[in-house]
Amino acid sequence: MDSGRPAEAEAVRGATATWADGAHVHLVGRERELGEFEHFLDDPDGPGMLFVHGERGAGRSVFAQAAAERLRARDHMVVPLVCVRGDQDRPLLLALRAVAAVREHRSLAGRADPDAEVLPVAEGGERAVLTEALLSAAEAGERAALADALLSALAQAAPVAVVVDDAQYADAASLNVLGYIATQRPPETRLVITSVRHTSEAGDSVSRRRRDQAVGLLTEVGAARKIILPRLTRPQIAEMVARRSQAVPDPALVERVLGLTRGVPAAADALLTGWSRRDMVRIADGHAFLAASARVPALPDEDRFIRALHELGEPCWTTAAALSVLWPLGRTAMTLAAETTGLSGPEVADGVRGLIAAGLLDALPGEDGGGPRGWTFRSPLVEHAVRGRLGPLERGRMSAAAVEALWAARDDADAAAAPHRPALLVEEADAETYLPDRIADAGVLIDRDRAVAELTAAAEALHPDPEDRGMLRWFRAALRLIEEPAARELALLRCVKAAWVVGEHPTAGRAAEAILRDPSDVLPGQELQEVASLQVVAAAAGKDWTQLSRMGSAEWWDRLPLPPEAAVPARALALCLAEQWQEVLDLLSRTEAVWRTNPHARLIPELAQAVAHMAQGRTDVLARNLDVPPEPSLPPETLYSITAGYALQLLGAADLSGAMALLTDRGMPPEALPPGTRFLLLQLQGRWDDALALARFMVAKDQTFTAPPQHHLFAAGMAAILVARGKPVGAARLIAGERGNRNGPLEVFLDVADAEVLRAMGRPDAADHTLRRGLREADARGYVFGTDELAAALAMIRAETGRADAAATCLWRLDELAGRTGSGRTRLLYLLASARVLGQGSDAARKMLHEAVDLARSRGQPFETAVTLSAAAGDAGPPELLHEAYELYGETGSVLRRFHTRAAMREAGLTVPRRKQATAENEQLLATLITEGLTNRQIATVLRLSEDAVANRLSRLFARTGLRSRTEVVSAMLTGNPLTTPDR
Repeated sequence: MDSGRPAEAEAVRGATATWADGAHVHLVGRERELGEFEHFLDDPDGPGMLFVHGERGAGRSVFAQAAAERLRARDHMVVPLVCVRGDQDRPLLLALRAVAAVREHRSLAGRADPDAEVLPVAEGGERAVLTEALLSAAEAGERAALADALLSALAQAAPVAVVVDDAQYADAASLNVLGYIATQRPPETRLVITSVRHTSEAGDSVSRRRRDQAVGLLTEVGAARKIILPRLTRPQIAEMVARRSQAVPDPALVERVLGLTRGVPAAADALLTGWSRRDMVRIADGHAFLAASARVPALPDEDRFIRALHELGEPCWTTAAALSVLWPLGRTAMTLAAETTGLSGPEVADGVRGLIAAGLLDALPGEDGGGPRGWTFRSPLVEHAVRGRLGPLERGRMSAAAVEALWAARDDADAAAAPHRPALLVEEADAETYLPDRIADAGVLIDRDRAVAELTAAAEALHPDPEDRGMLRWFRAALRLIEEPAARELALLRCVKAAWVVGEHPTAGRAAEAILRDPSDVLPGQELQEVASLQVVAAAAGKDWTQLSRMGSAEWWDRLPLPPEAAVPARALALCLAEQWQEVLDLLSRTEAVWRTNPHARLIPELAQAVAHMAQGRTDVLARNLDVPPEPSLPPETLYSITAGYALQLLGAADLSGAMALLTDRGMPPEALPPGTRFLLLQLQGRWDDALALARFMVAKDQTFTAPPQHHLFAAGMAAILVARGKPVGAARLIAGERGNRNGPLEVFLDVADAEVLRAMGRPDAADHTLRRGLREADARGYVFGTDELAAALAMIRAETGRADAAATCLWRLDELAGRTGSGRTRLLYLLASARVLGQGSDAARKMLHEAVDLARSRGQPFETAVTLSAAAGDAGPPELLHEAYELYGETGSVLRRFHTRAAMREAGLTVPRRKQATAENEQLLATLITEGLTNRQIATVLRLSEDAVANRLSRLFARTGLRSRTEVVSAMLTGNPLTTPDR
């Protein structure tokens, strides 16, 4: 043969599977199916053909790749082939290609048949072994000749496996040949065939019948085994997310992926890829979350699902576009699709059948065996992608039709007089959001007044909408429809509050400023004060410190036409958030006659005054304010806000008892506190698992803002937990992410947390420097709040490094602060630091530690108490105090602290309880430190061991778990898997 048949040659050459190079791939959720495949390979008397099918996106090609890897591992020569659209119209093409490919691979593998005729079929040096007789036989449709040739080629190439992907496009004659080969069961020969097969029984297009008939030839010969690739389950989706993100997935993220993809692997992969490209999957402390601003990404045109839809052409594409808006209306959707697209009813019906046959649409079964009650997209992700490709006019027109139909049904319109029967939503639709979404899209095409009323009611019913399902979107849509100025201002106010609630702080700030620039008489001073304060807090939450500084000036507020009772509290709040404490006190002193006019107007100024005094070291104003019961006439939301504000001050000062008393007195459950305040409560209560879970969520959702002087307490508190749990690198990364703005709040608490990380890593000099710098900056700005923590940590470091004299200044500062503030926390810090400086052998130190133990027990904070008990054990008290400290560290999950306490217990001659549990904790801690990226030397420093001891522990960890490297340990830890092999 020469090059006289270029078309035939190119067809015979065909397409090669993209996985032909044998690159490794990890299959998620296909362990059972791979087990079936291994059984297929292990059965010498079993069938020679494996038929793998699943719906589009089920992972057939990836499964074929994994199958090829296993076949190569068993020394099989793998011949990969892939069918493409149009192959089914060329009889025996696949069979001819199989013969050519087997001979070609055999030749390349050095198993060439010396009697075979070598014929070129393509340029570029690629050759396939074919004969003119075979090409003629294929043209004449002689299946037997092709079957004999393929049998002969397989026998000479054995052990060999032919892997055919996308056999739904193959010609029926070739599939018949492959079926015949399977019945002959050539020795050491395997055939693996993959094909799309949708589970829906609806649709009767000619192409679908032809594919089913062709594929049926493979399964009816009795020489094939079948594997079905189902959709992924929730745990399998979780594993996919974990492997993609190298983190433990948040359940809400897993649920979102499952809901949008229905467990189809390719859809899940496309969704995660879209989110990752937009940085919408956030990692916090080894856990993966979906960002608060995450929207469903649009599938690109090259995506397999969109490509399949384009290949269907019309009327399928237009029908799909209409159903992406209308499908929740059930059978009525078909009528409305025809009305809004210009297609005829039969054309829409043809489009529906084509979409079902292509596996893009499912029919919803009717009752009692009747016809379908509607249709839904197999994947909501595809539905979203199709709807997103509609222009606003198209989407608006279809939405208006849906709204009118639903309103007609609700109004009990006469079915006989209506152009179609009243529409009702199918149960699979989201009845809470569908109608408001369609009203928002319809806009001016429907009755404005009714639309505004329904959008507003739906948004208010969804408040506070933590999942951002539509509240803000519907308020905005209502605003666009309102024309009357007063009503627009009220609607804009609703948008301001909704934007703040869902975390869109910049949006809230801009909308608030729009109101404040030209307020009308419709908003009372109380509302204006709230809007002004919200604008200030929005600037702080966005870390716009320059803007916040401007808001602290009189000139900024003078340009706005606001009453003084609204402007003064907002300006005082801006000064507070900018940490200009003396300016706060001076302003409020000068304007007291303005802000004490009514109970509502004085709430923010009184709190600001108390906070400013507290920052300067005075707590009496705060105590006095708390002694006065709130005004009963205040609305509940105002009482909530002010109570939460005072609770934050108490928890920021580590006064857990005072905070709980306040909440009890005001009737507020702790669960109702804002996230940042609730984190501080959980931390002090020792509920660190709950605190970390909340903290991770806050970091991922950008909800970590806390007002000064507690601004950095969240990051510092989370870092302290991480250090105690053996994650110093993660703590350092968190601290570094919060630093860096010279115009921002003072970083007192970050300095304390940073010093703790440095101490854990064996760098006391760097910790000393960090603490001294923090004290200098606090003194320069007249800042007292939190400096007790700095002074106590500095005294401890100097005592530990043998510089007791240098610690004297710190002790003097602590003593003075304890007397000035009356803080139990400051007194406890003074006692512990003084005892450490004096040394446990002194009577004064023992007396101080006894007092410290009693004080810590009375404060009821587990971690604080454990630290105190650890310090008091020995000369100042019975060593059994270590047992109590050990249990308290266990309650908080402080595994690093427990490790050090175990060493102290052994040194004191005490028995460590629950030895098996202790061993497991040691291994988990070691794996955590490895995951942190620490070297053996650094791990030795953190654990206070020798490098040899660390190396021995690491060897034992590998031996017990079966893990072979640090990389495997890290992978197991980051994906939340136990440190064991499957068979252990």
